[in-house]
Amino acid sequence: MRRYLFPKPYADLVQRFRVAGGFFLAAAFGIMMRPSAESFALGAPVAVLGLVARAWAAGHLAKNERLATSGPYACVRNPLYLGSLLAAAGLVIAARHPLLALIFTAVFVLVYLPVIELEEQHLRKLFPEYAVYAERVPMLWPRWPAGGAGRFSWALYARNQEYKAAVAVGIALGLLWWRGS
Repeated sequence: MRRYLFPKPYADLVQRFRVAGGFFLAAAFGIMMRPSAESFALGAPVAVLGLVARAWAAGHLAKNERLATSGPYACVRNPLYLGSLLAAAGLVIAARHPLLALIFTAVFVLVYLPVIELEEQHLRKLFPEYAVYAERVPMLWPRWPAGGAGRFSWALYARNQEYKAAVAVGIALGLLWWRGS
Protein backbone atom coordinates (compact mmCIF):
# COMPACT_ATOMS: atom_id res chain seq x y z
CA MET A 1 0.00 0.00 0.00
CA ARG A 2 1.28 3.45 -0.94
CA ARG A 3 2.19 5.79 1.91
CA TYR A 4 1.03 9.39 1.83
CA LEU A 5 2.57 12.42 3.48
CA PHE A 6 -0.68 13.82 4.85
CA PRO A 7 -3.45 11.99 6.77
CA LYS A 8 -6.66 11.65 4.77
CA PRO A 9 -8.87 13.56 7.28
CA TYR A 10 -6.50 16.54 7.03
CA ALA A 11 -6.42 16.34 3.23
CA ASP A 12 -10.23 16.16 3.11
CA LEU A 13 -10.48 19.23 5.35
CA VAL A 14 -8.08 21.39 3.36
CA GLN A 15 -9.70 20.32 0.11
CA ARG A 16 -13.04 21.65 1.36
CA PHE A 17 -11.55 25.00 2.37
CA ARG A 18 -9.08 25.61 -0.45
CA VAL A 19 -11.41 27.94 -2.38
CA ALA A 20 -12.02 30.05 0.74
CA GLY A 21 -8.26 30.03 1.26
CA GLY A 22 -7.89 31.47 -2.22
CA PHE A 23 -9.87 34.52 -1.14
CA PHE A 24 -7.51 34.93 1.83
CA LEU A 25 -4.53 34.71 -0.53
CA ALA A 26 -6.09 37.28 -2.86
CA ALA A 27 -6.66 39.66 0.04
CA ALA A 28 -3.10 39.20 1.33
CA PHE A 29 -1.81 39.76 -2.18
CA GLY A 30 -3.86 42.96 -2.59
CA ILE A 31 -2.76 44.35 0.77
CA MET A 32 0.95 43.44 0.66
CA MET A 33 1.94 43.93 -2.96
CA ARG A 34 4.43 46.65 -3.71
CA PRO A 35 5.40 46.03 -7.33
CA SER A 36 7.98 47.92 -9.29
CA ALA A 37 8.50 48.02 -13.04
CA GLU A 38 11.44 45.63 -12.59
CA SER A 39 9.56 43.13 -10.40
CA PHE A 40 6.65 43.18 -12.83
CA ALA A 41 9.01 42.58 -15.76
CA LEU A 42 10.50 39.57 -13.93
CA GLY A 43 7.30 38.09 -12.52
CA ALA A 44 4.77 38.57 -15.33
CA PRO A 45 6.47 36.16 -17.77
CA VAL A 46 6.66 33.48 -15.06
CA ALA A 47 2.96 33.94 -14.30
CA VAL A 48 2.10 33.74 -18.00
CA LEU A 49 4.24 30.60 -18.34
CA GLY A 50 2.18 29.08 -15.53
CA LEU A 51 -1.03 29.96 -17.37
CA VAL A 52 0.30 28.42 -20.57
CA ALA A 53 1.16 25.22 -18.68
CA ARG A 54 -2.34 25.11 -17.17
CA ALA A 55 -3.97 25.75 -20.54
CA TRP A 56 -1.89 23.04 -22.21
CA ALA A 57 -2.85 20.59 -19.46
CA ALA A 58 -6.54 21.49 -19.56
CA GLY A 59 -6.60 20.81 -23.29
CA HIS A 60 -5.53 17.20 -22.64
CA LEU A 61 -7.70 16.45 -19.59
CA ALA A 62 -11.03 14.64 -19.82
CA LYS A 63 -11.72 14.48 -16.08
CA ASN A 64 -12.80 11.07 -14.79
CA GLU A 65 -13.29 9.79 -18.34
CA ARG A 66 -9.79 8.68 -19.29
CA LEU A 67 -6.33 8.86 -17.80
CA ALA A 68 -4.51 11.88 -19.24
CA THR A 69 -1.06 10.78 -20.42
CA SER A 70 -0.50 13.04 -23.44
CA GLY A 71 0.84 16.55 -23.74
CA PRO A 72 2.23 17.79 -20.43
CA TYR A 73 0.89 14.68 -18.66
CA ALA A 74 3.64 12.73 -20.43
CA CYS A 75 6.19 14.84 -18.52
CA VAL A 76 4.55 15.42 -15.15
CA ARG A 77 1.50 13.91 -13.40
CA ASN A 78 0.16 17.23 -12.11
CA PRO A 79 0.74 19.91 -14.75
CA LEU A 80 -2.26 21.94 -13.62
CA TYR A 81 -0.77 22.29 -10.14
CA LEU A 82 2.68 22.92 -11.57
CA GLY A 83 1.16 25.67 -13.72
CA SER A 84 -0.60 27.12 -10.67
CA LEU A 85 2.68 27.06 -8.77
CA LEU A 86 4.45 28.89 -11.61
CA ALA A 87 1.63 31.45 -11.94
CA ALA A 88 1.67 32.10 -8.19
CA ALA A 89 5.47 32.36 -8.17
CA GLY A 90 5.30 34.90 -10.98
CA LEU A 91 2.71 36.96 -9.14
CA VAL A 92 4.76 36.82 -5.93
CA ILE A 93 7.89 37.94 -7.81
CA ALA A 94 5.93 40.79 -9.38
CA ALA A 95 4.36 41.74 -6.02
CA ARG A 96 7.82 42.09 -4.44
CA HIS A 97 6.97 41.18 -0.85
CA PRO A 98 8.90 38.40 0.94
CA LEU A 99 6.02 37.56 3.30
CA LEU A 100 3.83 36.77 0.28
CA ALA A 101 6.43 34.24 -0.85
CA LEU A 102 6.28 32.59 2.57
CA ILE A 103 2.46 32.56 2.61
CA PHE A 104 2.16 31.14 -0.92
CA THR A 105 4.78 28.47 -0.17
CA ALA A 106 3.00 27.46 3.04
CA VAL A 107 -0.32 27.23 1.23
CA PHE A 108 1.15 25.11 -1.53
CA VAL A 109 2.77 22.71 0.93
CA LEU A 110 -0.06 22.58 3.49
CA VAL A 111 -3.05 22.74 1.13
CA TYR A 112 -2.14 21.78 -2.41
CA LEU A 113 0.19 18.85 -1.69
CA PRO A 114 -2.49 17.09 0.40
CA VAL A 115 -5.06 17.80 -2.32
CA ILE A 116 -2.70 16.31 -4.91
CA GLU A 117 -2.41 13.19 -2.75
CA LEU A 118 -6.21 12.91 -2.53
CA GLU A 119 -6.56 13.27 -6.27
CA GLU A 120 -3.91 10.64 -6.86
CA GLN A 121 -5.76 8.25 -4.53
CA HIS A 122 -8.92 8.89 -6.55
CA LEU A 123 -7.12 8.29 -9.86
CA ARG A 124 -5.59 5.03 -8.59
CA LYS A 125 -9.11 3.76 -7.85
CA LEU A 126 -10.63 5.07 -11.07
CA PHE A 127 -7.90 3.97 -13.48
CA PRO A 128 -6.09 0.69 -12.80
CA GLU A 129 -3.27 1.78 -15.15
CA TYR A 130 -2.52 4.82 -12.95
CA ALA A 131 -0.01 2.92 -10.78
CA VAL A 132 2.19 2.13 -13.81
CA TYR A 133 1.83 5.71 -15.06
CA ALA A 134 2.79 7.09 -11.63
CA GLU A 135 5.92 4.93 -11.56
CA ARG A 136 6.98 6.32 -14.94
CA VAL A 137 6.03 10.01 -14.65
CA PRO A 138 7.14 12.33 -11.80
CA MET A 139 4.57 14.10 -9.62
CA LEU A 140 5.66 17.75 -9.96
CA TRP A 141 9.12 18.04 -11.48
CA PRO A 142 8.82 17.46 -15.25
CA ARG A 143 10.91 14.87 -17.00
CA TRP A 144 11.66 15.74 -20.61
CA PRO A 145 11.26 15.01 -23.43
CA ALA A 146 7.51 14.77 -23.57
CA GLY A 147 5.88 11.85 -25.24
CA GLY A 148 2.44 10.39 -25.51
CA ALA A 149 0.11 10.71 -28.43
CA GLY A 150 -2.80 13.06 -28.19
CA ARG A 151 -3.78 16.47 -29.43
CA PHE A 152 -4.65 19.60 -27.54
CA SER A 153 -8.40 20.20 -27.50
CA TRP A 154 -9.92 23.66 -27.18
CA ALA A 155 -13.19 21.94 -26.30
CA LEU A 156 -11.55 20.30 -23.27
CA TYR A 157 -9.92 23.62 -22.36
CA ALA A 158 -13.36 25.25 -22.33
CA ARG A 159 -15.08 22.31 -20.59
CA ASN A 160 -12.43 22.42 -17.85
CA GLN A 161 -13.16 26.17 -17.51
CA GLU A 162 -9.47 26.99 -17.65
CA TYR A 163 -10.29 30.48 -18.87
CA LYS A 164 -11.12 31.30 -15.22
CA ALA A 165 -7.43 30.95 -14.29
CA ALA A 166 -6.49 33.19 -17.21
CA VAL A 167 -8.98 35.84 -16.07
CA ALA A 168 -7.77 35.66 -12.44
CA VAL A 169 -4.09 35.96 -13.37
CA GLY A 170 -4.93 38.68 -15.88
CA ILE A 171 -6.71 40.68 -13.17
CA ALA A 172 -3.79 40.17 -10.79
CA LEU A 173 -1.27 41.26 -13.42
CA GLY A 174 -3.42 44.28 -14.25
CA LEU A 175 -3.58 45.24 -10.58
CA LEU A 176 0.18 44.80 -10.25
CA TRP A 177 0.76 46.94 -13.33
CA TRP A 178 -1.58 49.63 -12.00
CA ARG A 179 -0.05 49.63 -8.49
CA GLY A 180 3.50 49.58 -9.87
CA SER A 181 2.94 52.52 -12.21
